[in-house]
Formats: sequence, C-alpha cells, structure tokens
Amino acid sequence: MAQLPTSASSLDDWLGFLETAHPKAIDLGLTRVRTVAARLGVAQPESVVITVGGTNGKGSTCAMLEAIVLAAGYKVGLYTSPHLVRFNERIRVNGDNVTDARIVSQFDRIRQACGDISLSYFEYATLAALCEFVDNAVDVIILEVGLGGRLDAVNLVDSDCAIITSVDIDHTEWLGDTREKIGWEKAHIYRSGRPAICADPVPPQTLLDYANELGADLWLFGRDFNYSGDRQQWAYGGRSQRRSGLAYPALRGANQLLNASAVLAALEALRGRLAVPQQAVRMGLAQVVLPGRMQILPGSPAVVLDVAHNPHAAAVLAQNLDSMPFYPYTHAVVGMFSDKAIEETLAKLAPRIDHWYCAGLDGPRATTGQALAEHVQRVIGSQDGKDEPVTVSVYDDPIQAFAAAQKQAADNDRILVFGSFHTVGPVLNWLGRKVN
Repeated sequence: MAQLPTSASSLDDWLGFLETAHPKAIDLGLTRVRTVAARLGVAQPESVVITVGGTNGKGSTCAMLEAIVLAAGYKVGLYTSPHLVRFNERIRVNGDNVTDARIVSQFDRIRQACGDISLSYFEYATLAALCEFVDNAVDVIILEVGLGGRLDAVNLVDSDCAIITSVDIDHTEWLGDTREKIGWEKAHIYRSGRPAICADPVPPQTLLDYANELGADLWLFGRDFNYSGDRQQWAYGGRSQRRSGLAYPALRGANQLLNASAVLAALEALRGRLAVPQQAVRMGLAQVVLPGRMQILPGSPAVVLDVAHNPHAAAVLAQNLDSMPFYPYTHAVVGMFSDKAIEETLAKLAPRIDHWYCAGLDGPRATTGQALAEHVQRVIGSQDGKDEPVTVSVYDDPIQAFAAAQKQAADNDRILVFGSFHTVGPVLNWLGRKVN
C-alpha cells in the first residue's frame, strides 16, 4: 500500500494513494460512505440538491443547470465525473474549480473521519465535494451520478429533484445487460414525493414502475414537458410554465434540446424554492461550456472531440457529424476501455470514417492499440460502400495517434477524437486547451 498522505501532501500524492488504498476500484454500496458522511455532517446538506443520472447526457445537463442557476444569482456547487485533464474539474464552486489545497484539506478530513472504514477513490471524491459545498454554504448543489444510481455514492444524499437523462446499455458488469435492468438501477435516485424528471423519450417500464411504487412526482418527456422550435429559436412547455423565444444552447449536438428541456422541467418543479427568471435561462444557455462533448476546435483541418464511448452516444455523435459540412476525408483517433461494447460503438461511426488511428490507453481496463485495431478491422470488414480502402494504424497512446492524424490530414479534412475520457483529455491537454 502507498504511504499514508497527510494534510501537507500534494494532491497528486493523495490521488496516487486513493487509486490503490481500497481493495476495489469500483465498490458499489452506500453503507460505508453514508456512515462517514454522517460523521462529517454532510449526509444531508441544507442546500437545494439536484441529482443527475443517466447513460448519456449527464454532463451536458449538469453544465446547463450550473450555468442557468449561476446566471440567476445563486451560489452553486457542481460535482461531476470523470475529469478530462485535472481532478479539480470534478468539484466546482461558483463556476470555478476547487484548488489543490482545498481538496487535500478535505481528503485529510475524510481520512480522519473514516476510522477503520475503507473508502474508494470515487467515495473520497464525492465526500470531498459535499464537504466543500457545505463549507461554502452554497445555495444549490448539482450532483452527477458516477455509475448507475442505486448504489452510487452520490445517492447517499436525498435530493430535492432528480433527473434521468437517458437509459441505454453501458456498464453491464455492474448494472445488468438490458435497458430494463439498467433503468431500475438508475430510477433509485428518485425520492418519494419529490420531482423525478425523465428525459428519455421511451423510458424502461421498470423505471416507470419504480417511480410509481415509490410515490415520486414523475415528470415524463412528452407528457409533462416538451419542446418545440424552428431554425431561429425554441420554446419549452411544462405542466404550468412556458418559456418561449429561447436561443439554442451553446452546446452542440442533436440531443441538447432534450437535455435543456429536462433542466427547465427541474427548475419548474423547484420554482417554489428557486426563482429563475427568463433572462437567467437565456444567459445560461448562451454561455454554457462543456469540453469534450461535440467540441469543434477552430482552424483547419477541423478537429472534433467527443467522449462518446457506448453505442447510444456514438449514434448521437454520428448524427451530429452528419449535420456538419462536407469533408473529403475523416480521420478518427480512438481509444476505449475493454469493458465497453467496442464493436457496437465503432459500428455506429464506421461508415463515416476513412482513416483509423487506434490508440492504446493505460490502466487495468485499457485496450491496446493493436487489440482496438482488430475490433476496427472486424467492423469495417462487415461494411461495404467505401470507394477507397479504409486504413487502420496502431499507436501507443492518444497523443501519438493524434499527431499522426494531423500529419496525414489535409486542411479541408476532419479529425475526430472520440472514445474514453482518457483519449479526449490527453489530446485537449496536448493542444493546450482549457477545460473550464
């Protein structure tokens, strides 16, 4: 085991320790983390708490919520995961990442409260966020679920409103291999008598059944809230509130109005406690930023970055790529973890890609560049219609792969970087792009 860090240790030392201190990297369950949260006095903050779960769209939803509520003048704490470049991205207060010193102070505080209880990396991160939000007396806390819902550390808090963005196949080892099983796991972030927003247009029956058995105030897309729009603007319609003449969100992507409408449904459901004027909605949607999600960098060749790493997200990414202008060739830098549905994910994008650059990743769940290339070969071998042969090359890491794509791509081509956060993050960092 790594040496026990102290309050004088660096954040890197703490993170290195936490990566190996607990027997399991992913250890679902609420008993341990709830006990320590109670000792710390952060198990139920006095702030308005909004929890966001779902297979895809969580990050965008959290970012829009944060931007709008900040624009309304509230003090906001946001907890998300994973990070692209620096751990500090996970914990934000009033739009700013929390400093190394504050995180180290919270980690040391948590360690002392643990006693003989061992916590995972994610549990430490979650408690550090809650401690920081309570210390700062924020008005609103936004918590993104890490994995599933029922046993995720975030679910230790009884939120005032919970949003589920989408339900699809991912993390099958922990959540099950059907939408019905996964929907049941995610539905457990809902609470009895409290607003339960579901933005999935076709939610699993298990989610509906659980919400009804629980007695949650279920808001369904298409029944309790909706959106409409034309080329210039869009409108939200809820149970008793309408917001019209809205500019489209600054975030690109086919599903962003679905996510935005879920955000506005949550704010409508909470309007007795959170007053959010129309101007705050306009400002928040116009100013929201979320790196690594259909992020298009200026210059040539065009560079598109997206952390799509499951079939559902890849299908949305494919739709978004189709809405872009014509490019003679698309070069794809990809890196993925081995526990993902790799070939199903690649297949959603394969018809649009001319040159593949397969990057190896680090870690126990990583896929080597060579193994990923073999997946690509199987996928493209089952697809026809390309006028020219598709090329597949192998690299040790995403930076090498991206540098090779830059050398190969012409100015009027397009480079797509997708897959894991561990693929997109290093490329963004290498390019010197800020992620907050």
